[in-house]
Amino acid sequence: MTRAAVLTCVSACLLAWLPQAQGAAAVEVCFNYGCASRVEVVLAEDGLAGVAGVLAQATDADSERAAIARAVGMMQRLSAGQAPIAADRGGNYRDDDVAGRMDCIDHSTTTTHFLELMAARGWLRFHRVLAVERRAPYLVLQHFSAVIEETDAPAQQAAVLVAPAPVPDHIAPMLALCDCGEVLADIGPALALRPEAGPAPVSGHSPGARFAVDSWFVDHGEPAVVLPLAEWLNGEGPNVQ
Repeated sequence: MTRAAVLTCVSACLLAWLPQAQGAAAVEVCFNYGCASRVEVVLAEDGLAGVAGVLAQATDADSERAAIARAVGMMQRLSAGQAPIAADRGGNYRDDDVAGRMDCIDHSTTTTHFLELMAARGWLRFHRVLAVERRAPYLVLQHFSAVIEETDAPAQQAAVLVAPAPVPDHIAPMLALCDCGEVLADIGPALALRPEAGPAPVSGHSPGARFAVDSWFVDHGEPAVVLPLAEWLNGEGPNVQ
């Protein structure tokens, strides 16, 4: 059997075993300052698959924070078809009086909802979601942000029972062209001989470290600003108003 035929047969077998996707999800988005307006949007399965794919590429806490920043922007764009938040711009002055504008209360609340959805789907392996944090360096100037905390180890995904996925019509003819059991038997010894990798040391891993995830600083759909919470509380972040 040729290499191409083996790969085709194995792909067909694995495809038949894949569980169903988790489907669409509803999440609340708020806007017009102080969460004056609230809309429950339904994020489609294919859009969420893109978000999951970005987060799945993370290999450690640092790269997961970068992925979270991107994922927040992606989920904003996915929500914009059902809420007028595409008009939002970084800060409060460039979109003043525009329907769909978002202040830091809107952003921190909505971003926390996005993060909670990511966590509920098992997409966050190196962080957990905390409550919204407030900073008030000058008493009257308050600012709010979503917050995440680095965990001790990648979170274990809870087992989810799903119905078997329907097998596409083209799978049966493909399976008929080969003996999947024979193919797996051929590659089984090679897999069995592969050394089992132990846990590798994680460079720069800081369990308990907290980070602000602040999307108020940037225009709609751009990656959120993620920085150490202590720095954020001290007033750090892009200079926008």
